[in-house]
Amino acid sequence: MERLLTGIRNLLFDLGGVIIDLDQARCIAALTALGDTHAKEMLQLYAQQGEFMKLEEGAMSATEFLDYMRRRIGRKASDKEIIDAINEFLIGIPVERLQLLRQLRKRFKVFMLSNTNPIMFDTKITDLFMQEGLSVSHYFDDIFLSYQLKASKPNAEIFEKVIEQAHIIPQETLFFDDSQKNLETATALGFKTVLVTSQNDIVSFFNHYTNL
Repeated sequence: MERLLTGIRNLLFDLGGVIIDLDQARCIAALTALGDTHAKEMLQLYAQQGEFMKLEEGAMSATEFLDYMRRRIGRKASDKEIIDAINEFLIGIPVERLQLLRQLRKRFKVFMLSNTNPIMFDTKITDLFMQEGLSVSHYFDDIFLSYQLKASKPNAEIFEKVIEQAHIIPQETLFFDDSQKNLETATALGFKTVLVTSQNDIVSFFNHYTNL
């Protein structure tokens, strides 16, 4: 494990499943309760489908998506009802992960790269990062979001945009993600990678190092 950090200057973290814990089934249940009988087809753990993917790639605005969801549901659900149901995907961020990110910034450049959307990011995600009284920007040197970059993982395009905009060298960057497909793309571009699992979360990974 020590060799993974040899020569590393930058840490690049996925968000969902790495920093924020997720519950896909809870979100599907909430949308089903609103009247969306095909929510499972739209929501995946690693890459969304259809209109949700358009939202996450910036091809559809939040307003357009909410209007689409009302048509899909077949009744005039409020924005709040739909947003609350979508945010059921997000369980929370253990505070020790936030503490770790702040500690890591003392030694590394720390970045986020997430497939996400403005509905979730501007509401519950932002709130979850505030549990220490800090904003999300306090935990990262820069944040790269699919809907802003108009691209999504596992496509190489989004990684190439991060390399260019963050001015990083892939070989000096360790990327953490819970999707093997995303890691394969990153590896092909020269990144060092770590697969995050429930048994190997980022806190467990870095607990090995006493000099951070």
